[in-house]
Amino acid sequence: MSWLDALIMGIVQGLAEYLPISSSGHLEICRSLLGLDLTGAEALDFDLALHVATVLSTITVLRSEFVPLCRSFFTLRRDQNTSYVWKLILSCIPVGIVGLFFKDQIEQFFGSGLTVVGICLIVTALLLVFAYISGMRASRRPLNYNRPRVDGRQVGWIDAIVIGLSQAVAVLPGLSRSGTTIATGIMLGDNKEAVAKFSFFMVIIPILGEALLDVKDMLAGDGLTASVGGLQLAIGFVSSYVIGCLACRWMLDIVKRGKLVWFALYCAVVGVLCIVL
Repeated sequence: MSWLDALIMGIVQGLAEYLPISSSGHLEICRSLLGLDLTGAEALDFDLALHVATVLSTITVLRSEFVPLCRSFFTLRRDQNTSYVWKLILSCIPVGIVGLFFKDQIEQFFGSGLTVVGICLIVTALLLVFAYISGMRASRRPLNYNRPRVDGRQVGWIDAIVIGLSQAVAVLPGLSRSGTTIATGIMLGDNKEAVAKFSFFMVIIPILGEALLDVKDMLAGDGLTASVGGLQLAIGFVSSYVIGCLACRWMLDIVKRGKLVWFALYCAVVGVLCIVL
């Protein structure tokens, strides 16, 4: 892998992590187009570094909300912020179970070629269409002039579980994590902006947890893989972080304006191309 390959992969990850087009699927497509011959372990190590960078992007962009959440939770306050963190933890349980007990199968999926990516991208497109239809139906409900209309409710405990289950399913390459979780929340009737922020926050715990395990393996003597050196890792990390900060802000605006459905067309077209080509 050259430094240019790492730069391209970092940019793609920064965009695709937040936009509902699947970061894992697009990284797989990039590897195929760039002719990168990475083993399953090498691909996962590099992808994990890029995912950690986008997690830091989330913390940077949403720091005004992230810091109070941490302050309340770690000082054991009984307030809405602490409840919110527990909802995030609850939502991470399904993907944690998948990661602990089905990690080998997941690694096989990452190396299974573009057919699975194409199918999952088409599924992502369908989910975005369903979410759009659900949002349109909610907006057409009769107005109650005695009570102003509210664009959905805040994420509840049951919602957190259901959205967490959708995140666990979205480990498949091509099935957008952000698209799946946000679409699920919208179909549940949650506020669009609220569910988008919840979706961005809920990935922090599993990604950082996996990163800590990866660091432990490196300290144990595994080190960096031969084809992914320190320079490539640094370039990919920085580019993913910078682009991720921009994409996170952009995605929040897209969700508020209800424009997610346009990505359904993109996912469908790319999905079909992956299957056909």
